[in-house]
This record gives sequence, structure tokens and C-alpha cells, in this order.
Amino acid sequence: MSSKASNQTTEQSKTDLTKRKFLSGTVTGSMVAAGVSVAPGIFLTQVAQARTNTSAAVTSDVRWGIVIDTTKKVDWNKCVDACNREHGLGNETKSNQEQKTEYIRVVKVKNKTTGYSSTLPVMCQHCETPPCVDVCPTGASMKREDGIVYVDRHLCIGCRYCMMACPYKARSFVHETLTDQKENTPRGKGCVESCNMCVNRIDQGLKPACVDASEGAMIFGDLNDKSSEISKFLAIQNTKQIRADLRLNTGVRYQGI
Repeated sequence: MSSKASNQTTEQSKTDLTKRKFLSGTVTGSMVAAGVSVAPGIFLTQVAQARTNTSAAVTSDVRWGIVIDTTKKVDWNKCVDACNREHGLGNETKSNQEQKTEYIRVVKVKNKTTGYSSTLPVMCQHCETPPCVDVCPTGASMKREDGIVYVDRHLCIGCRYCMMACPYKARSFVHETLTDQKENTPRGKGCVESCNMCVNRIDQGLKPACVDASEGAMIFGDLNDKSSEISKFLAIQNTKQIRADLRLNTGVRYQGI
């Protein structure tokens, strides 16, 4: 092999390695310093800084979860509004309102036998064995050690396999260029997104926005900690999982359905 061809092969290998590092989320210091944009108005410098501002390392010792008490008379739309404010949702154009993203949606369920009906909020259920993660070809759909399921916009290619795999219809696709974004929730055209249990707040020792707005109808906490409020509630109440037959061991449970 000529020295010229050898040099070209070496340079191509370096290029391929750089691409793989970028796609896997391993961003070099020079890239961060340059402020590479991942979405309109959102830069890797901001994302990297946000990720370093966590109070503790993420471990499997903790598994975050939420219990939703549907027997309480709460306006669940307040939770939706709080979520939208936290993550900068609802900026779609009027022509695209049918594609409006909601990380939480309010649904009405009715018992056909008795006629009893109730409303409840539905979001990503943060499964222990999430189908969305299993089908993702790039690793963009992932589950943290603490049980939170989310989408890494750096890796998402918009194939939407995860949307088809999710039995809760909890994911949506960004069809248009977005503006007025939040630094804690970078969003991009051509990406899939869903509830991430306000991971940006959890890493700062706060509760998810929907929980704060629920007037006590939602309980958030560590499912692995037997002394936590949520574990004590689950120990004495007959809560249910949506589609428990799928055996996904969801991190979101419901009382009164």
C-alpha cells in the first residue's frame, strides 16, 4: 500500500472515530467550547453545564416513581399546564395544533358495565423493561440507572419505532422548527420526545412539575426506599398499573382505577 493511501486510510479512521464519539454523546472539550448547536437556541455548552449541576450520582439504589390518586377531585389540566411551562411545550403553530405535544394528557375512562367514569393523567409510565428502549436502533431511547426513561436528542434519528412500541401512546414526534425553548429541555425538529419525569428537577432535589401542581393527588419518591412516602402508600393501598398484563413493572401507579 502506498504512503498516500495509508495516510488517507488513517485520516478516514480518525474521522470515523470522531463521528462515533459524537454520536455516543462523548463530546470533546473543543466541541463544547465551540458551542455546537443541537436545537434552535440550545447549545451543547448549556446541556453539558446542566448535566454537571447534579447534586449526586445516578445509581440503581434509587428508583423514582409516581402514584396518582384518581379518587381525589383535582383538575388534572393544572398538571398538564405545569408540565408545558416547565418544558416549553405548546409553541406549535395554529396549523399544527393536531400535532401539539403533551408529555401528559388527560383521558376519560368509563366502566361499560357500571357506567362509572373518571379522568386521569397519562404520561410515560417509566417501565422497568421499556419496549421503547428495546426497539431503538441508535440507543436514543434509554433508561437511567434510577429508572427514568427518556430520549437523548443527540442520538434520535426520528425513525419513530419507539412510538409504535409504546403501549401507552406516550411519545410524540416534532414535525416543525421550534422556538422559545427551555435550556433544560432541548427539543428538535425530527426528534421523538416524551415525559422524562422532570429529570432536570429531580437532579436538583426537586419534585416533577406535575406533582407540585397536583394538590397532593400525586406522590413522588423512591420506590426502593421502604421508608419513603410513596412506598408506605403502596404498602397499604391497592394501586394498579395500566396494562399490568404486559408485565413491564411501571414506575407510575394509579389508585382508584
